[in-house]
Amino acid sequence: MTREQKAVAIEDLKAKLADANIFYIADISGMNADVTSNFRKACFKAGITLEVVKNTLLEKAMEASENVNYEELPSVLKGNSAIMIADVANGPAKVIKEFRKKSDKPAFKGAYINEEVYIGDNLLDTLVAIKSKEELIGEVIGLLQSPAQRVISALQNQFKDGADE
Repeated sequence: MTREQKAVAIEDLKAKLADANIFYIADISGMNADVTSNFRKACFKAGITLEVVKNTLLEKAMEASENVNYEELPSVLKGNSAIMIADVANGPAKVIKEFRKKSDKPAFKGAYINEEVYIGDNLLDTLVAIKSKEELIGEVIGLLQSPAQRVISALQNQFKDGADE
């Protein structure tokens, strides 16, 4: 790669990181072509963009990102790395966990989720448990509806009792 190509690649990665509130870094090395293809398809179905990246270019893109602190995330950039960009915080974790039912790959290296950094494969189960915005909204609506439903039910019962008299 020429210097110009590297500079363009860094700017491209920097722009992708700036647009992403959620991304994971995984190691997909050691996966054969068929398994890698299936992993890419699973990512696509889940709305996740998967891209194999050069560690040094991603590290420089992180360093060049203004107003964003990736903390220790660049320290995981060893060996092969793929970046998984998503809109749902637990989406990549679920895809990785599902694939790891069959083998030990892909390996989870780290994640950046809404200004929080997660490092280490031991956090994968924690990340799977993160609720999406839609799930949280659904729970809140359910909690809000529950007391209202009880009041309506009590009122209906009161009117029934009053109509019987």
